[in-house]
Amino acid sequence: MTTDVPPAAGRGTVRRLAGTLHRRPRLRLALLLTGPLLWLSVLYLGSLAVLFLSAFWTTDSFTSQVVKVWSTDNFHALFTTPVYRQVVLRSVGVALAVTVLCAVIAFPLAFYTARVARPRRRPLLVVAILTPLWASYLVKVYAWRLILSEGGLADWMLAPFGLNGPGYGLPATVLTLTYLWLPYMVLPLHTALEQLPAGLLEASADLGARPGRTFRSVVLPMVLPSVAAGSVFTFSLSLGDYITVQIVGGKTQLIGNLVYSNIELNLPMAAALGTVPVAVIVLYLLAIRRTGALNSL
Repeated sequence: MTTDVPPAAGRGTVRRLAGTLHRRPRLRLALLLTGPLLWLSVLYLGSLAVLFLSAFWTTDSFTSQVVKVWSTDNFHALFTTPVYRQVVLRSVGVALAVTVLCAVIAFPLAFYTARVARPRRRPLLVVAILTPLWASYLVKVYAWRLILSEGGLADWMLAPFGLNGPGYGLPATVLTLTYLWLPYMVLPLHTALEQLPAGLLEASADLGARPGRTFRSVVLPMVLPSVAAGSVFTFSLSLGDYITVQIVGGKTQLIGNLVYSNIELNLPMAAALGTVPVAVIVLYLLAIRRTGALNSL
């Protein structure tokens, strides 16, 4: 014998539930955030916890098996071995260089798209700047490998000036990463410059300020949080990259490909190396927190 719930009773239950959620906004918010927070806690933070924990394990030198015994040998080797220190400093330097280059290149582009170009063309220009993000990562990197190769487009363009292209190495890595992550700097800068009141620029000109003074005293302080927001992406993405340096970096070693090379040979050491970008990025976020950049993300 089966009993069917009348449609009116079902609608009444839904209405009572809706009324309960309406009267209790905290319960409604908790139900909405339970799924995403569970995903974040278990998959993201959980994986970071496992990474940090495995960094304290060791590897048996004879069998290459992971020994789950608590030890700080990996971090001791990380800070005392000159090769590891050089790789960490080089990786941070590359990330900073890419961030600076992206900021220098992105500002005039964003200023033109936000303040100079006609309003009808601005959306098209922004789309054109973001178009490279639609292409495959590997396709773009291998395209730069062809450009920077011996006898490639870079050599052909610099030949009339008696110069050669940079070839493969650290400069090629910085140049390629700058191209890859440039849109992430242009977009927040474009938004900040577009929202910049025109009256401020006119008032600065009326008071006799030259363009350079207007830029330093009016424009730069207002867009600096957006620059910092864009640098979060350019810095973190460059610091953790390991594919670009393998394709165009020549013999250059960065943290990313050093982790990749140690995954099968020494997993705990690879985990210890993997904690370095996480720690550096956390310190970087804490450093720029006071600029208000996190509010611009």
